Amino acid sequence: MERKHLESKIDTYAAGGKLLIDAYAGLTRAQLLAVPVPGTWSLQQIAIHLFDSDLIASDRMKRIAAMEHPLLIGYDESAFGRLPGTNELDAHQACNIFAQCRQMTATILRSLPNESFARYGIHNEAGKVTLAEMIDNYIEHLNGHLAHAAKKRAMVS
Repeated sequence: MERKHLESKIDTYAAGGKLLIDAYAGLTRAQLLAVPVPGTWSLQQIAIHLFDSDLIASDRMKRIAAMEHPLLIGYDESAFGRLPGTNELDAHQACNIFAQCRQMTATILRSLPNESFARYGIHNEAGKVTLAEMIDNYIEHLNGHLAHAAKKRAMVS
C-alpha cells in the first residue's frame, strides 16, 4: 500500500475523535440518557460503547504491529453496556478520551513502516484481520455510530 494512502487513512482515523466530540457537544444529561426509540441505545450508551470499542481497537492494533499473528478476542458489547455504573459515566469525558486514544494510536501508526500494515492478527470470531483492515473497520464503525447518534440527537433536541 502506498505511503500517501496509508497516511490519509491514518489521518481519517485520527480525525474521528473530533467528529465524536462535535457530535456530542452541548448535549445535556437528560438528552444523553433519553431512549427515543424503545429497544435501542441511548446517546450515553453509544458514547460509552465507542469509548470501550476504541480502547480495545488500539490494543488490537498494537498487538498486530508488535506480535506475530496475535489472538484477538471478541467481546459482548451489550454485556459491557449493561455493567453497573455505565449510565453514571461521563459521556463527554468518554468522547475526549476516545479522541486522545485515537491521536496516540495514530502517532504509533504513523511511525510504522509500510509493511507493518499487512501484518495480521487472528480474531476468534472474524478470522484473519490485517492492521490496514483494522483501521478501515474502526473508521467505518465510528461513522456508523455517528449517523445513529445524529438521528437520536435530532429526536431528543
